[in-house]
Amino acid sequence: MPPVQPTSGRIFQNPLLEALTKTHISIPLTIFYGLGIASGSVSVHVLGFSVVHTLSFYAAGAMFFTLIEYVAHRYLYHMGTAGSARKVRLQYVMHGIHHDHPRDKKRLALPPLLSVVLASLFMGLFRLILGPSGIAFGGGFMTGYATYLMVHYAVHTMNPPKNIFGVLWKHHNLHHYVGDSGAFGVSSPIWDHIFGTMPEDPKARRKVATT
Repeated sequence: MPPVQPTSGRIFQNPLLEALTKTHISIPLTIFYGLGIASGSVSVHVLGFSVVHTLSFYAAGAMFFTLIEYVAHRYLYHMGTAGSARKVRLQYVMHGIHHDHPRDKKRLALPPLLSVVLASLFMGLFRLILGPSGIAFGGGFMTGYATYLMVHYAVHTMNPPKNIFGVLWKHHNLHHYVGDSGAFGVSSPIWDHIFGTMPEDPKARRKVATT
């Protein structure tokens, strides 16, 4: 694994394109928590669904996001790049630069323009598949994404808390500083347990070795 670099690095030489790769975390959090709240409100007050119906689809959408997060991180962000310079470049632009510069606060979330385009595609897909209930499902999905962003930002910029949430700090740090072939979940480690990609804790390994 390459050493952590202290600077933010650069993706594009064009200053406009380079600026579009960065964002303050408050912008996507506002967009996607706002979209999540608005979707729930539309489901109840415009579409006429009950609160229970809305919350059920909302929770399902949030849970579904954690699976998409895991799959995208494992198979897209860490795609195989052997023998292809284009894949090497694509992987670096999408995620490799984050591993080189994990403390760069401005690159801990997708740029807002790209995020909004992807959000629109997902919301349209959920509406198409699930009908009107897809609005609440999509709202939960967007809330899940916003929560992922908040967790990811906190893990990279704040000291780990001395409570249950410290598990998320430990889990993601295993991915960055022990080996990036596991610990693909960020907002939840559940899929790493299910799919067998939970890496061994080196501290536990050393403890066993000394006993």
